[in-house]
Amino acid sequence: MPQRLSATHRALSLVAFAGAALCAASAMAAPLKSPDNPPAAPAQVTAVVGGLEHPWSMAFLPEGGVLITERPGHLRLLRIPGGLSKPLTGVPKVAAQGQGGLLDVALSPDFAQDRYVYLSYAESDGKRSGTVVGRGKLAANGSALEDFKVLFRQAPKLSEGLHFGSRLVFDGKGYLFISLGENNQRPTAQDLDKLQGKVVRLKVDGSVPADNPFAGKTGARPEIWSYGHRNPQGMALNPWTGALWENEHGPRGGDEINLVEPGKNYGWPLATYGINYSGQPIPEAKGETLPGMEPPLYWWPKSPAISGMAFYNADRFPAWRHSLFIGALANQNLIRLTLDGDKVVAEEQLLVDRKARIRDVRQGPDGYIYVLTDASPGELLRVAPAPTGG
Repeated sequence: MPQRLSATHRALSLVAFAGAALCAASAMAAPLKSPDNPPAAPAQVTAVVGGLEHPWSMAFLPEGGVLITERPGHLRLLRIPGGLSKPLTGVPKVAAQGQGGLLDVALSPDFAQDRYVYLSYAESDGKRSGTVVGRGKLAANGSALEDFKVLFRQAPKLSEGLHFGSRLVFDGKGYLFISLGENNQRPTAQDLDKLQGKVVRLKVDGSVPADNPFAGKTGARPEIWSYGHRNPQGMALNPWTGALWENEHGPRGGDEINLVEPGKNYGWPLATYGINYSGQPIPEAKGETLPGMEPPLYWWPKSPAISGMAFYNADRFPAWRHSLFIGALANQNLIRLTLDGDKVVAEEQLLVDRKARIRDVRQGPDGYIYVLTDASPGELLRVAPAPTGG
């Protein structure tokens, strides 16, 4: 029997949904769909370091080097030259169960002054788990995180090892965005009294901005920025527009990219292009798109299992400018989308022959693309366009 939506969501959301349903469906632009067979493109790949244990994320330090998280709970510093450090001390204990563990890492916008490193990870109460975000100061010698403090906890804890999210993005205006999975509890993505299936916005110290869209509303969590998400594992700011983009796993089909805006409902599980892994429809689904709910910017009929994402805004490789790179876990490749404004105009696949689960993607300070392969042993790879003949 399908689970029922909470009374909180009915009180706060269905009124708006009913009003929007009066709008003509024809006013909704059809979301762009990935082609059935995107072309494969050659690339030049260099292995930077191996021997990683299910690496999940990375952050480049301004003084050189890169911090890398490993899902079992290790944070390492790679110095080039210098090699890979031992696990840093001071990292919090994580619930390394299923998809959980040590997840994203991001540097404070004022890292050069405050040395703060932000981490997201899964935390257990002994029965269920949820996503937590905290920060600590990177020691001058890079060997430890000092004075680590939790700033945010997903509530309630509902995960049994699935769908944690999570990505951390600073917007340059004093705010931190956190993407949160719905813990494989589908209806919670529509419940405004829960933090499952949401993107939240906080101040950098973890406090809640007074102008968040649900701040001050009875029965709604004030941290919420947007809702109706499934399992968002990629998020980044568009460097040309400043808009927040997010990608998330669909079920069987329906992986999607969204342009995230305050207070908006992105549909899951009521609106989805996917079906259950069993081949049956999602029980709560009412359609692929619905009035009053935001359609995806771009979606895949067959799920690549998309993860980390990065816009390319460097001068090193002009042919890649105005591209969005996305890691693919199931397809085991790197997706490059060519953009024209907010529209995807082409898709191609890189690293097709390498057959590696790509967990994270970043533009390095040197203008190369860097990716982490989700394996044990996993690798950090540096990617460039294939050299042209001449």
